[in-house]
Amino acid sequence: MLSPVAGSLRGVRVLGPADLDRVRALLRTDPLTHVFVADRVESTRLDPRWLGGRVYGYVEDGRLTAACHHAANLVPVGAHPAAIEAFAARALSDGRTCASMFGPQDEVLDLWQRVSATWGPARSLRTDQPFMVATEAAERAPDAKVRRVRMDEIDVLYPASVAMFTEEVGVSPEDNGRDAYRARVAALVAQGRVFARIEGGRVLFKAEIGSRTPQAAQLQGVYVDRELRGQGIASRGVASMLRTVLGEGCPAVTLYVNADNVAAHRAYVRAGFRRTGTFATVLL
Repeated sequence: MLSPVAGSLRGVRVLGPADLDRVRALLRTDPLTHVFVADRVESTRLDPRWLGGRVYGYVEDGRLTAACHHAANLVPVGAHPAAIEAFAARALSDGRTCASMFGPQDEVLDLWQRVSATWGPARSLRTDQPFMVATEAAERAPDAKVRRVRMDEIDVLYPASVAMFTEEVGVSPEDNGRDAYRARVAALVAQGRVFARIEGGRVLFKAEIGSRTPQAAQLQGVYVDRELRGQGIASRGVASMLRTVLGEGCPAVTLYVNADNVAAHRAYVRAGFRRTGTFATVLL
């Protein structure tokens, strides 16, 4: 098991609003991979009051070369070995605030090795998650009944959101408070980021744009009613959503999926996604 060595804190510091331009420049080096952190940076302006945590920066000769978001999620950005060692040491020193770690496979697994003796064991370790990108929708016929969810439909949407989260993560999002999760769902709906096919008060399909920047959007929360799975509803629903988001000027849509979820992977390929890399996720 790897562990941070003495002096590992050297070169790492907490970033703030004065660092915005440098952080933006770092994120632009790979805007598709880093869409989650970029969205968080723009929505909070690196103000710790809104971050709910902090963003570490690794500085070499006055130049920001890597970063790491440490709030509800721990997510590295361009983290090379020296930065990973420093980020691990700083996160251990500050204490864990995250419930998960995710991002590029090599970076996340190296970070996990360095903190696992203190933060482990992991509730779930997902080491091989295809990272996929779509810049145009496939020719597959979209589902014309998939549309943005309205604010007056939150009561209908909410049970499907809870079911999807519980199925994917293994615990209910309401374990940390129903009001907080419902507010998160409502915020996504208010921002026009939730798409669904709703018939007779029943959610047949839903998906969300969890993060968005001028360069990319990240798809998450894909759900199909259990009784309707295996009928191609997911691929047509995602294709419909993809056409809308790309048609509104978003250059690319990204996602990552568990390698063993063959059905989901197949649905995303049919909708227009192609694998470009590998992510890893650690659920704590």
